Amino acid sequence: MAKVILKGVEKEYPNGFKAVHGIDLEIRDGEFMVFVGPSGCAKSTTLRMIAGLEEITGGEIIIGDRVVNNLPPKDRGIAMVFQNYALYPHMTAYENMAFGLKMAKVPKNEIDERVKDAAIKLEITDLLDRKPKEMSGGQRQRIAVGRAIVRKPDVFLFDEPLSNLDAKLRVSMRVRITQLHKELKKEGQTATMVYVTHDQVEAMTMGDRICVLNYGKIMQVDTPLNLYNFPANKFVAGFIGSPAMNLVEATLVPMENGIGVKLSPENTIILSPAKAEKIKEHIGKKVWFGIRPENIGNLQTTPDAKGNIVKGNVNIVEQMGNEEYIYFSIGNVQYTSRVPVEKAEVLSYGQTATFVFDLDKCNIFDYETEENITL
Repeated sequence: MAKVILKGVEKEYPNGFKAVHGIDLEIRDGEFMVFVGPSGCAKSTTLRMIAGLEEITGGEIIIGDRVVNNLPPKDRGIAMVFQNYALYPHMTAYENMAFGLKMAKVPKNEIDERVKDAAIKLEITDLLDRKPKEMSGGQRQRIAVGRAIVRKPDVFLFDEPLSNLDAKLRVSMRVRITQLHKELKKEGQTATMVYVTHDQVEAMTMGDRICVLNYGKIMQVDTPLNLYNFPANKFVAGFIGSPAMNLVEATLVPMENGIGVKLSPENTIILSPAKAEKIKEHIGKKVWFGIRPENIGNLQTTPDAKGNIVKGNVNIVEQMGNEEYIYFSIGNVQYTSRVPVEKAEVLSYGQTATFVFDLDKCNIFDYETEENITL
């Protein structure tokens, strides 16, 4: 078993600054868990505490069936891949990958077998005789991942391993690490992975589950799709998704045919009965109204629309190839609509256009607590 359990884990520095506020989390055996959040949210600090590179000031960290609070990193059964590769410049790729095993006095023939097996998995067999200066950033990062694999650890820890790579390389390495996780599981090897990133696209595409952090606290832990469709609070709603969810101040008002969301003095849209039932106690109150860009269309994308049609002033239209991002304003508030290019209207700056809101897929958050009241 290689699950990781954090029980009330805290980190407070000597100057009194508290970076981590009592985190409780269970990472399952064989799971790919992603820590995501903005800069300074303590995701790397939490990872380093699991690794033993950062001392905890409260709580317990359990790896497998051992409390590892007082164990040094080398005895925790972990292997870490860093952002800056951390390869020895005077050693070849083979020597870099084999170094940890040599220090552990693993037999030479087993070292050779493990290194070559990892090289095949990562498609780096032809790089084994090269030194780091002779490789690209993506190749160096594969060597760093290979060095972790050969150790056959209980847990793999990745600290923003792709942030130094260009956009195209990031995508290919993202796919390779995800494939590697599935291959290790299929082979029956330990494949528990904890991956830190600030890039929510990486988090959404790689993780079995995602832990969203902010200011050293867990905001929500769930599958990528549940985080996207059912955010627990306004922070998660705004952080997960690209382009971001539209989040605006609104007021819930009673209407003859249900409950309305008043976006501006001239624009009120009506909630579906299912949504209205969940927020009826908040009628008359100010709320945060949230809707994904893909749930705002136009009459061409939703020709049978009968309600929730509003007029907006077009600010910018971004052509993305297969879709368009339309930035428009209602009153003084800007919204984003995301529509397939074949169904998009021809719009230009300053034009008044008609937009349709799909309120079956909206989210409404309490104005004070910012908790989702439509769940």
